[in-house]
Amino acid sequence: MKRVLVLLAPGFEEIEAVTVIDLLRRAKIQVVTAGTQGVQVTGSHQITLVAETTLAQLGDQSFDMLVLPGGMPGAKNLQLDDRVIQWVRTMHDQFHWIGAICAAPMVLGKAGVLEGLRATSYPGFLEAFPEVRKVKDPVVVDQSIITARGPGVAIDFALRLIEVLCGRSKHDQIEASLQRDASIAVREE
Repeated sequence: MKRVLVLLAPGFEEIEAVTVIDLLRRAKIQVVTAGTQGVQVTGSHQITLVAETTLAQLGDQSFDMLVLPGGMPGAKNLQLDDRVIQWVRTMHDQFHWIGAICAAPMVLGKAGVLEGLRATSYPGFLEAFPEVRKVKDPVVVDQSIITARGPGVAIDFALRLIEVLCGRSKHDQIEASLQRDASIAVREE
């Protein structure tokens, strides 16, 4: 079974975190949530989640993917935590997948794992990293790094995470279960 670590820092974007956790679990991926400062973590919109563990308690556990939700000040809190930077570098050095959405790609920039790669983020959050090839696509995969623009593409981001871990068939199965059809426009009566 694939294992994914989702790090939750105070001020995380709730839509991004919960969407990823929910859809990955629907795909039968083992998701471990870890708070950077404790198990109770309050998001940017004052919704509190209870993580299964803390960053300090993870030890040497192995994961197939690391996911960093964005949001402010959550992404900044991730970026300022040296333990998070070390996790990013270790996962990258071991050729494991890393996903970051919204403002969180700036954490990858600080860790130095985006050099020369295509990446996207919420507008403005990669400007401090000239070595990154910035694109405006909703979701970008380059080597083992997956980045996404923000909460509006959280489902697309989560589905792409499922696809790289489990294949296109599982992606399609989960997407179909959501009853999501982009061709249907919302109309007012």
